[in-house]
Amino acid sequence: MPRATLALESAAGQAAVKGQWRFARGYVPGEPNEGLVEQSEGSPARLLDYDDSAWEVCGDLMQRESQGFTFGWYRINVTMPETVDGHPVSGVRVQFETCIDDYGEIWVDGELNRERGAVQGFNVPQRVPVTTSAVPGQQHTIALLAVNGPLGAPGGGIFVRYATLAFEWAGP
Repeated sequence: MPRATLALESAAGQAAVKGQWRFARGYVPGEPNEGLVEQSEGSPARLLDYDDSAWEVCGDLMQRESQGFTFGWYRINVTMPETVDGHPVSGVRVQFETCIDDYGEIWVDGELNRERGAVQGFNVPQRVPVTTSAVPGQQHTIALLAVNGPLGAPGGGIFVRYATLAFEWAGP
């Protein structure tokens, strides 16, 4: 299956999808104790209509490493381009691929693919569908929950090793 990728950790990849990564600390950004409470209905940062406009902008995703805390969110709104590597993207399948240090969840348009977007293990590459039939100009929101690990004794920090959109055409 022919495919092309856009590296969303780079400025060129972000420009191609008219996107910009944003970052905020915590399970629930802006809340005391990182939003960690005894019981929770989940973090609103995963939701499609969540307002992340006050979050830190991190132009170079690979340079945004966060030390000394356990949870953080990375979000980007991507607009499907007309073409990638000279090929039209209308109707093609688009996958989001990443590896979050140490654990991560991938939310696309406020939904979690529970088979492939939930925590898979320590530094495990993840790949989830964004759309099965791309529409140029259509926008999608990708939200990443990064968790420092191991959970019993976390060390270091959180960061995203890579983030790509893979466009896959059916046939040769």
